[in-house]
Amino acid sequence: GAGGGCQLPAEWRPLSEGCRAELAAIIVYARVLALHPDTYGAYNYLPWQRGPPAGPQQGAGGLFYSAEIELLCDQAWGSMLEVPAGSRLNLTGLGYFSCHSHTVMQGYAYFFFLRMDENYILLPHGVNFQEAIFPDTQENRRMFASLFQFSNCSQAQHMLSFSSDWEIQEDNRLMCSSVQKALFEEEDRVKKLQQKVATLEKRNKQLRDRVKKVKRSLRQARKNTRHMEQINRKLSEKLSSAGGQIPFINSLKQENSHATYLKV
Repeated sequence: GAGGGCQLPAEWRPLSEGCRAELAAIIVYARVLALHPDTYGAYNYLPWQRGPPAGPQQGAGGLFYSAEIELLCDQAWGSMLEVPAGSRLNLTGLGYFSCHSHTVMQGYAYFFFLRMDENYILLPHGVNFQEAIFPDTQENRRMFASLFQFSNCSQAQHMLSFSSDWEIQEDNRLMCSSVQKALFEEEDRVKKLQQKVATLEKRNKQLRDRVKKVKRSLRQARKNTRHMEQINRKLSEKLSSAGGQIPFINSLKQENSHATYLKV
């Protein structure tokens, strides 16, 4: 059933939040104002559900919902969403799915990794198949404040301002996406080399098997040759031993034939 949809790609590797933040399309810091139940849709479904029902998904039991969120700061530095603090947005694709969950609670603030589809619908962006929503904790504030330049935050959110060494951190920090790409390319190269080695080993085994068959056939041919030589030698000995008796046999034939002639 549903377990088949939980398989990760063979080359999957876990990524840190910092690396994944660099790959996220949109990052916002927002408070959840309200939750609304969602019906069956392109982003809200269970894998065992056969086709979209006429009304709300049967058996879903309120598993899926959307949220109205209010931005507490401007977008994160590098995000693709250009909206100011105080803007209200609708976020769908939330709820309890078979292999992951994107859940929030009304009245709480979160850091969101988001993406926008072709219809301009905002959805959680689970970069690298990992978490896309982070609760408003001191640890997460420090992490995201040191990675992204949130600006124009409300007075209550002044703790998101950057430390004085932010520029130094930014200058010294390698882009995780580039490093990750290089690692994937190296792993792909190693994988291809392993496949080539496996192919060569298979061919080598086939050649060894062929050589074994040729050697086995050669041994059998030599054995058959020796056997035929023995048979020929024995036959020659028998012919040699029987060669001295041939005149005696001929004389007997002549006598018998003469005797028969006289009787007639």
